[in-house]
Amino acid sequence: MIIEGAHVVTVTGEEYAGGHVVVDGNRITAVGPGPAPDREGHQVVDARGCLLTPGFVNAHNHLYQWVTRGLAVDSTLFEWLTTLYPVWAGIDEHAVHVGARGALAQLARTGCTTSTDHHYVFPREGGDVLGAEIRAAQEVGLRFHPTRGSMDLGQRDGGLPPDHVVEDRDEILVASEAAIDRWHDPAPGAMLRIGLAPCSPFSVTGELMRESAELARRRGVRLHTHLSETVDEDDYCRERFGCSPLEYVGSLGWTGEDVWFAHAIHLDDSAVKKIGDTGTGVAHCPSSNGRLGAGIARTRDLLDAGARVGLGVDGAASNEAGSLLEEVRHALLFARAVGGPTALGVRDALALATIGGAAVLGRADEIGSVEAGKLADLALWRLDGFAHADVADPVAALVLGAPPPLELLLVNGRPVVERDRVLTVDEDALAHEATAVHRALLRKAG
Repeated sequence: MIIEGAHVVTVTGEEYAGGHVVVDGNRITAVGPGPAPDREGHQVVDARGCLLTPGFVNAHNHLYQWVTRGLAVDSTLFEWLTTLYPVWAGIDEHAVHVGARGALAQLARTGCTTSTDHHYVFPREGGDVLGAEIRAAQEVGLRFHPTRGSMDLGQRDGGLPPDHVVEDRDEILVASEAAIDRWHDPAPGAMLRIGLAPCSPFSVTGELMRESAELARRRGVRLHTHLSETVDEDDYCRERFGCSPLEYVGSLGWTGEDVWFAHAIHLDDSAVKKIGDTGTGVAHCPSSNGRLGAGIARTRDLLDAGARVGLGVDGAASNEAGSLLEEVRHALLFARAVGGPTALGVRDALALATIGGAAVLGRADEIGSVEAGKLADLALWRLDGFAHADVADPVAALVLGAPPPLELLLVNGRPVVERDRVLTVDEDALAHEATAVHRALLRKAG
């Protein structure tokens, strides 16, 4: 396939107005200015009027929450959690499969080619919920990095989650290793990789955090958790452990290039430096943070400190839009709102969603930029319509303008979206399924 005539943004510094990208199988084989030199035997996509970018990488989500949207919309994080936990306790394999398909389809429609997921609710009668979301990602066609999450610190032991939604630590560790055995693919070009992700300092014991880190490093998988999302969390850690959230998890082995944190909002200068010095990753979730009133991450400071920073949609129960493109815009606007007009440029924001997210997941050598040899995960945006045609800078049109139509989304060289329509799901049927599951969960929660 040759994609020709687009404004090509590689995110490595080169841009080609009217450039070309050649895809052979699941790899990019050539990128450059003007028409492709060899067109014979290739399918040619006329991309005039379009912007070509790397596919976006979603570094934090809770996919099942697609079927629990619109609840506790005016609550703090802890109030929101206590409202939603009883609803989430009723999820099962079917609910997770429907929710994951909905959330992943929406991610695809907004330019995402690789998504993580942080799934930490495992009801005893729920069936194979992790397998259900993996099946959903295979059906939608996205590259997928799910994490086997966990909670073992219930209310009776001083944690936030209700006791009936937490698991036994030994059971968690056995299930975590079983998930790695069953699904993790370390091979180059993998479509599926597993990580381990105890939920948060207020829902997980220190023993589980430490033993999960040991297991992950023994098996060569990555580590993920929520950290420093709210002032309440900071207060909780200082009262319970006598230190900040980062100092606490750091004492348990939770910093380094194989670790990434969701949110990382409430950090002092020493914490920002520590994250940068250790090469730890951060998934910045501006829309969810704004929806919950949690605060604004120090994106510019983290980048300047050397941290790997990507973007996350977070769960749809705290970000009903579920749009990764929206995170690009909000990341820029929030950074400038607190740091001034030069805090983040439009190309910086695009880099967060692409090569930044790829670096967070340890895959910057394979995805996140438009370069020969990399995997063919590409997004082609149409910018020649009324809303964008007269915007001087095509990257600004994408980042600051109205969401443009997605002309084509390739994942591993295969079309998943064409002309703003997801090819792999029936969106109308899925909407009916999601509505039915949502209502059933509310009935079950009473």
